[in-house]
Amino acid sequence: MSEDEDGGGGSAKSRGGGGAPPPFSDQVLEIVLENVLQFLSSRRDRNAASLVCRSWYRAEAQTRRELFIGNCYAVSPRRATERFRRIRAVVLKGKPRFADFGLVPINWGAHFHPWVSAMAAAYPWLEKLCLKRMSLTDGDLSLLAHSFPNFKELSLICCEGFSTAGLAVIAEKCRHLRVLDLIEDYLEDDEDEMVDWISRFPETTTCLESLGFDCVGSAVNFEALEALVTRSPALRRLRVNHHVSVDQLHRLMARAPQLTHLGTGSFGSAAAAIPQGGNNVVDLMSTFAGSKSLVCLSGFRDVAPQYLPAIHPVCANLTSLNFSYAEVSAEELIPVIRHCHNLQIFWVLDTVRDEGLQAVAATCKDLRELRVFPLDPTEDSEGSVSDVGLIAISEGCRKLRSILYFCQQMTNMAVVTMSKNCQDLVVFRLCIMGRRRPDHVTGEPMDEGFGAIVMNCKKLRRLAVSGLLTDKAFAYIGKYGKLVRTLSVAFAGNTDLALTYVLEGCTKLQKLEIRDSPFGDSALLAGLHHYYNMRFLWMSSCKLSVRGCMEVAQRLPHLVVEVIRERDEDDDHEAVEKLYMYRSLAGPRNDAPPFVEIL
Repeated sequence: MSEDEDGGGGSAKSRGGGGAPPPFSDQVLEIVLENVLQFLSSRRDRNAASLVCRSWYRAEAQTRRELFIGNCYAVSPRRATERFRRIRAVVLKGKPRFADFGLVPINWGAHFHPWVSAMAAAYPWLEKLCLKRMSLTDGDLSLLAHSFPNFKELSLICCEGFSTAGLAVIAEKCRHLRVLDLIEDYLEDDEDEMVDWISRFPETTTCLESLGFDCVGSAVNFEALEALVTRSPALRRLRVNHHVSVDQLHRLMARAPQLTHLGTGSFGSAAAAIPQGGNNVVDLMSTFAGSKSLVCLSGFRDVAPQYLPAIHPVCANLTSLNFSYAEVSAEELIPVIRHCHNLQIFWVLDTVRDEGLQAVAATCKDLRELRVFPLDPTEDSEGSVSDVGLIAISEGCRKLRSILYFCQQMTNMAVVTMSKNCQDLVVFRLCIMGRRRPDHVTGEPMDEGFGAIVMNCKKLRRLAVSGLLTDKAFAYIGKYGKLVRTLSVAFAGNTDLALTYVLEGCTKLQKLEIRDSPFGDSALLAGLHHYYNMRFLWMSSCKLSVRGCMEVAQRLPHLVVEVIRERDEDDDHEAVEKLYMYRSLAGPRNDAPPFVEIL
């Protein structure tokens, strides 16, 4: 596992981190080196520098200001804080990504408390914190707010366990707060315990630059929100929740014409009774016309189609548009998208159908990222987009670098076409939701399509495969996917040989996620030579046994092997339903719940 993911390389003792101080001449050299290294910003460059020799190891640690830890269990808080003593910003990740799909049980772990306790003692000048898939309490937020007097930025992504009471402490105590972004978090508020956290911000002019709370389920004090926006002249990003009506949004925008990023919240529930062309639409359009700095729009929950024309005045300036919560049709999308010639990022539901994607392809020639989400994510749903839409995008948006595409049917020809037209792809995630579905025209496996992606897209770093795939597809991935760092596999493969191809061929692989695939112990053991270089391996609903997992644990003692059993009594005690493996400098964790067995 690389250092940028676990917070440390080899032991400090072996690298000179804890011995006698260096001679005077070496101290002079280290001072010079520190002055050079402070201009090195890339994590990977810094990790490489720390491995040169002992003096570089010490100098790199002394000059590092930002700490990235891709797995909160890969290193202990004490070890990280003892090595890096001058940290100003921390990024910390917890649960594996499949938690987003409900595959990681509740109360699995990833608790923030040990980390905030260690940082409170070691990093009094901490300014920025980003947590992803972590479990934190209101007490943790209170400790954070009271421990860092110059704290400025807090981003919580897919986190859980806290409530509006914790947000109130942050708002009240962090007097220099510039960023408070809550993204797809789950707040645990009882209706009778909700706190008016918006009112806790300072009553004087604030430093706020970004405020996002679209995931907060409870209503906010709108008068306090409006007053907060008014006294925040530096505010550039604002995302409100669905309780904020269109009329209230209008008022907020009038108070903050300087906004560059806006999340609209509800865009229709209060407007449903307003006839098309009503004064409210005209007024809102006028407000958007006055927001000349807007480049990013999102939100649009409960969207009312008659209000969509209100955003037309800003469409020409938009570089990012997120309709992933907006159930809009192709007919409703086309009048909007035809104005978005500068769009680079577009997220949308599949309700726009292939016709909507064809309109995107005809207009958005500078598009770099596209995500098409399903309105109905079930396997037997009726797909609204298909190979037709994918081909259109590949032909019209040739600068595309990242795509996530959910569909029910696909063809090899469409995927091959994309591989030829969009050869700068870095991310290709095709999710055919029905299990093991072949090319819907020829009936053949999807091997040649995915093979073309790894052969023609030389910059590919992230790949998600699905549909009917044989071992041949994985042979292609192992042979040509030399830069792939993240691979997600669902409902695919014939034999253990498929995974063997990947583990032996993809030498830069860092993250491997597999679900509902026929891979067993021999496939698992094929990666013994590579697991120490990976951040994690996740396998669920495969054909693993406790015996095979135990062998990995015995042969790789610095690898943590977690077997997750959600039921007290499984029909087959030898079978492993879920496996999560990762390297840890701290060894097995001490907070594993009863349903997690660490081998």
